Amino acid sequence: MAKHKPHINLVFIGHVDHGKSTTVGRLMFDSGNVGEQAMRKLKEKAAELGKAGFEFAFVMDNLKEEQERGVTIDLAHKKFETDKYYFTIIDAPGHRDFVKNMITGASQADAAVLVVAANDGVMAQTKEHVFLSKTLGVQQLIVAVNKMDMKDYAEDVFNKVKEQVSALLKSTGFKIDEIQFVPIASLPGDNVFKKTDKMGWYSGPSLIDAINNLKEPEKPTSLPLRMPIQDVYNITGIGVVPVGRVETGIMKVGQKVIVVPGREGKGVPGEIKSIEMHHEQMETAEPGDNVGINVRGIGKKDIAKGDVLGPVDNVPTIAKEFTAQIVVLNHPSVITVGYTPVFHIHTAQVACQIVAIEKKLNPATGEVLEENPDFIKNGDAAFVKVKPVQPLVIEKQSVIPQLARFAVRDSGATVAAGICTELVKKTE
Repeated sequence: MAKHKPHINLVFIGHVDHGKSTTVGRLMFDSGNVGEQAMRKLKEKAAELGKAGFEFAFVMDNLKEEQERGVTIDLAHKKFETDKYYFTIIDAPGHRDFVKNMITGASQADAAVLVVAANDGVMAQTKEHVFLSKTLGVQQLIVAVNKMDMKDYAEDVFNKVKEQVSALLKSTGFKIDEIQFVPIASLPGDNVFKKTDKMGWYSGPSLIDAINNLKEPEKPTSLPLRMPIQDVYNITGIGVVPVGRVETGIMKVGQKVIVVPGREGKGVPGEIKSIEMHHEQMETAEPGDNVGINVRGIGKKDIAKGDVLGPVDNVPTIAKEFTAQIVVLNHPSVITVGYTPVFHIHTAQVACQIVAIEKKLNPATGEVLEENPDFIKNGDAAFVKVKPVQPLVIEKQSVIPQLARFAVRDSGATVAAGICTELVKKTE
């Protein structure tokens, strides 16, 4: 098996119309991931729709409605390779009403490119996206100061925006010295994939070089084993085969494990007989591996999707109640105590009741605005206390962050997203 290049999920975030899609389109085109002919078609299409200059954005905005409005609605996923890494690029919408999609993007991103237009600087959503990406665990960040062509490629304009953004990032808890700032002009293509002669004052990396400078995300192999169950198959001649993705730790053949909550809510112990990935037998599996396993001692009716497998000496945590930091994204009215939506966490979907709203926070800075508010609404961030209606495995952000993040959904829409900060273990 050929050694795969390390994989990085890269999300593009930032305020609407600051040029995220155009930047991604330009990267894809200049790197040869989108052909000349496809580009020419998009160019004609853009002109036809009276959106000349939007052809690069159209590479990502392949929904018809988006092309007519010139706005990114849904999350577009595109594959993209450099000599060093293999990327999945997630283009996150900047529009206020599309923030809910941005969450699903950021919660699976290893790194983010924050696009800020030189002619606008930091805007409301720039702030929100930065706070959200921090809350949801984005570790590395590149700031692309776009539309430099609209400001005559001036160094002082770049420095001013850099200062503005640095202040914002600092207040959110990012380490400024680890962040790359890159001046670009995506439409003409300056400094995105190709170096430019328009900014003699700048000696740093182009955007593609900055992306290549990202550190490979560390695999959380030193954390305890956690594998949420995605499906359970019954295969003739083999028996019960749970399938899932290892989130943390290392799984080994012969290992003694337990699946919780399991049907009785007490956990089902077993021993790993075999591990298979892409039809190949493996001795071990590590984070990011999607595997099917055969476990001695576990029957078809014992376990289900949403259960989590872990080692017997470090059983996954079943929470009786937990405290979470959430951001309300898209609720039709207000959220009050007693509200019981469905929490989507790893592979589990469990109804949970909000039993207390402890603090309301400023979504751009995280500072406390109000203790025990009566309600929270769109745009608010808050600490809430939550009680699952049935047994649920969730871990604290400080212990196993990969099992602490969740989305809250209600009648088909993502209402909120957040992370578990504290919990009370369920005792028998």
